[in-house]
Amino acid sequence: MKKEIHCKINGEKRTFRADTGSTVLDVLRDVLSLTGTKSSCETGDCGACTILFNGNAVNACLLLANRMEGAEIITIEGVMKGGKLDPIQKAFVEEDAAQCGFCSPGFILRIKAFLQENPNPSDDEIKVALAGNLCRCTGYVDIIAAVRNAALKLKG
Repeated sequence: MKKEIHCKINGEKRTFRADTGSTVLDVLRDVLSLTGTKSSCETGDCGACTILFNGNAVNACLLLANRMEGAEIITIEGVMKGGKLDPIQKAFVEEDAAQCGFCSPGFILRIKAFLQENPNPSDDEIKVALAGNLCRCTGYVDIIAAVRNAALKLKG
């Protein structure tokens, strides 16, 4: 059943019609053309579809579209501000944390939520925080370095 949905996506109020049985991932990609949120496992195991949903990092493949009503959602398209990379994006570039780049949007959003909660994490805390996101290209060393780098950047 299609329903009109009102929410805020990447800081912009949006109104659109979507099938309430669709996932948030499908709506973002197919209805709103926000394709930075990646579709991969569709079972919540890989983290490629991670978004910020009311401030929390969640897998968009596990949420139904009807949950979007009144929500505030940030996708990777909403991370860069004023044409400037977010400190986490900068850290990913500086540490060569993205190889193929497919998983990077999910990691960046997961890290954004994590560093807001824990601005001074240990390596063990970083590993636990990133456990829900998978990368098939790296050994995670550069991603962990990017989190440390981003934490320093965010402190100023």
